[in-house]
Amino acid sequence: MHSIPVGGGNAPICQIHSETKKKRRRRLECSSMDDTTDDPHVCENISDQEEDNCSDNDVGPSKLGTKQYWEDTYQKELETFKDIGDVGEIWFGEESMTRVLRWMDKVKIPVKASILDIGTGNGAFLVELARHGYKNLMGIDYSPASVELARNVLQAEGLTDVTVKEMDFLNCHGELKDFDVCIDKGTFDAISLNPDKAEECKRLYIQALKDALKDQGIFAITSCNWTKEQLLNRFSEGFQFVQELPTPSFQFGGKTGNSVSALIFKRVK
Repeated sequence: MHSIPVGGGNAPICQIHSETKKKRRRRLECSSMDDTTDDPHVCENISDQEEDNCSDNDVGPSKLGTKQYWEDTYQKELETFKDIGDVGEIWFGEESMTRVLRWMDKVKIPVKASILDIGTGNGAFLVELARHGYKNLMGIDYSPASVELARNVLQAEGLTDVTVKEMDFLNCHGELKDFDVCIDKGTFDAISLNPDKAEECKRLYIQALKDALKDQGIFAITSCNWTKEQLLNRFSEGFQFVQELPTPSFQFGGKTGNSVSALIFKRVK
């Protein structure tokens, strides 16, 4: 499950469109939460001191925070993959995976490190991790269609030793433990949009993450929904901030923003 971020009310939703095997050009656009309008908006993740110091509890709900939305999405992508071999969406683009992989190379994460892809979606990140030489990989997703799609994609790549499980990260009941690295590329964004219990979902996510990582384990998160400061606030207990990875920036309305935030944390007990 990978993210589509959102602001409150009718604020824009940032959506990365799919990149197929034909390498069609990616583009970042924002569409209104109001499904009746198709007017594009400039995507904003603007750095503002007042906003950055705010709680992240005011993010509006969306169907994008529901399991049914993602099951429908990945069912369509599964059918497309079976028909024409298109893996579907690569959320935040290939550069979002490359950014994390370069950091892992730089700090020399061992190839035998146990790595968990939280909300694996189509398994694209698992494929790249395996191609990069990592041997102990697991991806989880609560969407059965996502799990089937990821397994099909991995099999097509000849990567039969990568584990993919159908599992709700928020309700894994301690089953996930002792991982060296946990990677999130949009899943925290999506669970934050739950229409019924977003705050509870965020709390459960952080507890599950604490349980899954071993002491000094690494958490790499990429978000288009939250600023660096908001993520630092949310992951302030049980985690130590390590580094912000560089991401594309832009100016809008006299302020500076980033299309995504990419942060590295370390688990501390």
